[in-house]
Amino acid sequence: MSLIPVTILTGFLGSGKTTLLKRILTEAHGQKIAVIENEFGEENIDNDILVADTEEQIIQMNNGCICCTIREDLRDTLSDLAKQKKAGTLTFDRVVIETTGVADPGPVAQTFFMDDEIAELYLLDSIVTLVDAKHGQNQLDQRQEARRQVGFADQIFISKTDLVSQAEADDLAHRVKHMNPRAPQKRVHFGEVPITEVFDLKGFNLNAKLDIDPDFLKDEAHKHGHDHHHGHDHAHGEHCDHPHHHAHDDDVKSFVYKATKPFDATKLEDFLGSMVQIYGPKMLRYKGVLHVKGMDRKVVFQGVHQLMGSDLGPKWAAGETKVSKMVFIGIDLPQELFKAGLDQSLA
Repeated sequence: MSLIPVTILTGFLGSGKTTLLKRILTEAHGQKIAVIENEFGEENIDNDILVADTEEQIIQMNNGCICCTIREDLRDTLSDLAKQKKAGTLTFDRVVIETTGVADPGPVAQTFFMDDEIAELYLLDSIVTLVDAKHGQNQLDQRQEARRQVGFADQIFISKTDLVSQAEADDLAHRVKHMNPRAPQKRVHFGEVPITEVFDLKGFNLNAKLDIDPDFLKDEAHKHGHDHHHGHDHAHGEHCDHPHHHAHDDDVKSFVYKATKPFDATKLEDFLGSMVQIYGPKMLRYKGVLHVKGMDRKVVFQGVHQLMGSDLGPKWAAGETKVSKMVFIGIDLPQELFKAGLDQSLA
């Protein structure tokens, strides 16, 4: 049995998760989807698209999708669904987990790596985060959960942009990009999102390419002059290129590290290992494509909190500039310490 792909759908209260879910569940895309909702969801999926009465934990939908609420822990629910799929009592192609508006998606994501049984049945595809354009700035200011949800994302949808001015929407987009430069952003209307932008994003696939918005890198270079000796922190609102940008000193920040010298594999492993030991709980997502001394292939690594994995990627192409690129997204991570340690791990 091939692994069942899983998408985690997150976003703060009122950001439009349920609207997007309804669309996913009612659209004729020919896929059978199992939706797992955290039971104390602020608004459950409306009964008009459900067939059964809600006594049963698992409800079949009109279009063959199924919906269930988590009454015990997530692990048991996933295990139960997989058993029923194997036995043929339920049919579904993939799973969508909707977290509650105030949930931190980290522990949900970790379930797929830490639990052997779950890891043998399911493949975590991506974390999709919705941000509400009207209330997003305020939620990001006041709630760390909202900032974490942005930090964890593989894809960000900014909803309700029709309720704010273009400048306000741009401001929010710019802020979110600084918190998480590796997640593509898209402004959406009423949950109208093509299924291809929600599923099969391969956000946790080690060899999926490392997307960092090229403008973000330019922005960095423009502030720092060159790769090393980063004299200051770019996240304190000194965006001369954005006159309307207000200073938001978010605790969730990202930074990018680039180096043209190769890494020494042992030094790098020791350094990253010690950072993960100390700062793991604050490291939301991190990923890199590395040029390692003595290897003709790229080394790809990524992590969530304390879990880190690496793999050999494709060969460096003839004539390709060998550059290591890494992005770290976390809560109050000591950038200078990371950068100094990475510098010292070069061969």
